[in-house]
Amino acid sequence: MKILTIIGARPQFIKASVVSRAIKKSSGIEEVVVHTGQHFDQNMSDVFFDQLDISPPDYQLDIHGGSHGSMTGKMLESLEAVMLETRPDRVLVYGDTNSTLAGALAAAKLHIPVAHVEAGLRSFNMKMPEEINRIVTDQVSDLLFCPTQEAVKNLSTEGFDHKPVHIMNVGDVMQDAAILFANHASVPKGLQGEEGFVLATLHRAENTDNCDRLSSIVEALNRVHEKVTKVILPLHPRTRACIKKQGLSLNVETIDPVGYFQMVGLLSACGLVLTDSGGVQKEAYFFNKPCVTMRDQTEWVELIEVGANVLAGADSGRIFDGVVENLGRTIEDTNELYGGGRASGRIVQELLDKANAPSQ
Repeated sequence: MKILTIIGARPQFIKASVVSRAIKKSSGIEEVVVHTGQHFDQNMSDVFFDQLDISPPDYQLDIHGGSHGSMTGKMLESLEAVMLETRPDRVLVYGDTNSTLAGALAAAKLHIPVAHVEAGLRSFNMKMPEEINRIVTDQVSDLLFCPTQEAVKNLSTEGFDHKPVHIMNVGDVMQDAAILFANHASVPKGLQGEEGFVLATLHRAENTDNCDRLSSIVEALNRVHEKVTKVILPLHPRTRACIKKQGLSLNVETIDPVGYFQMVGLLSACGLVLTDSGGVQKEAYFFNKPCVTMRDQTEWVELIEVGANVLAGADSGRIFDGVVENLGRTIEDTNELYGGGRASGRIVQELLDKANAPSQ
């Protein structure tokens, strides 16, 4: 069986690294990897292949920038050409990016079966491009690999139980990666010995492109940094440009975007995570750190339910209070919410079982 794996953004490199490892340990699967180029910063793309021991992609499309429609359209056209050339038996996509959507649509148009890792996640916020991407991808996939039972419930509510698809809770491959790479953690130069700080990330368009929300978040970051503890913020170039464009004064310790192993090091050393990222919410949990999320909704509702995560939106006061109330707490994964590090093996076994199943 030949599988075409499509990746393009930082979290997808991490997820694919552990699944590709499991594929290599199996027999009967040939994997072809396509990197769309969606993330093009050196620290957020190419270096990951070296760090995570992923073979260089078989195809590098170098598509990035522009509007969502423009980017997705270019990817769709290029991925269709790759699929026609390689003729895979199945396409494997991850998460909820434009690369995910383009890969799933290109495959569906060519009648190639699609497997979606992280199926069933919902924020119930249709203003998020990611929400549209994940909903459409689920609709054209026949193997739906859910990371949580909540994701399975979402698909059931949407009527997927009555469709000719296979839905399974395999766990979250990001936890597989956290366990696998924990011993490779490093800390960016100049931050060795730092502990107990707030590790912040800020990149989501709903925050960076909204003047009021961005201003409120920057105010909260500055206040935490001044009144509570140091805030360390690996700052995406796009976010930096938005802050400058709006004339805001950000008075925290900013560093350039970091590689995964350095992010793991920061997660291990920090006292709390403050983020608007989906994946970083879980990474905080994997490293037993409390999280305050600067969004109005989250896909990872189970983290809210167990008290590991607090939704603060973009409200400066709620963000500050969330940090004060949760800084330094230790979070325990007593219920193995995300599969306990066995998701990759389950995914590969399901792929093999599907390939070897008798034709209907």
